[in-house]
Amino acid sequence: MTTSRDILMVALDTESDRPPEEGDMSLTLAGAELIDLLDMQAIRLDGERIVPVRRPQSGDRLLDEAASSLVRQEPYESVDDWLWRRGRGLYSAYLAALEAAGQVAQERRRWILFRTGRTVLVDSLAHREAVKRWTSGEAVLAALAAVAGIHGERTYHFP
Repeated sequence: MTTSRDILMVALDTESDRPPEEGDMSLTLAGAELIDLLDMQAIRLDGERIVPVRRPQSGDRLLDEAASSLVRQEPYESVDDWLWRRGRGLYSAYLAALEAAGQVAQERRRWILFRTGRTVLVDSLAHREAVKRWTSGEAVLAALAAVAGIHGERTYHFP
């Protein structure tokens, strides 16, 4: 799992009076991708510029797309510019990827035949790993959650 998928799972699994806005989540997801690319040593930072080092094959389609979207010529792109460009619509892309992988479902309301509920996570290994990472107090997820405005009660209900 990537940091982006983990932070999205945390956001979907945390009850809040005011859930994060889609735009805030998209920027947070782009930031999480950048952190993973740094961790994979696919990029380095030169001041505020993102310098590609190598093209990783992470096995995650969206993270590989993030790496491919990097500007590979000087003067290279600033972190701010890349976050805004990459973040455009990223929440929807990650949500669609989770849905395609069977990681999320639409909550169905009792006695209503059509989908009207919110998006909920299914019990899976990926979900459990995201929860473990979140409940361990990992600094990266905590910082990303704070930026996205994720706070509230955790709603993890595993059998």
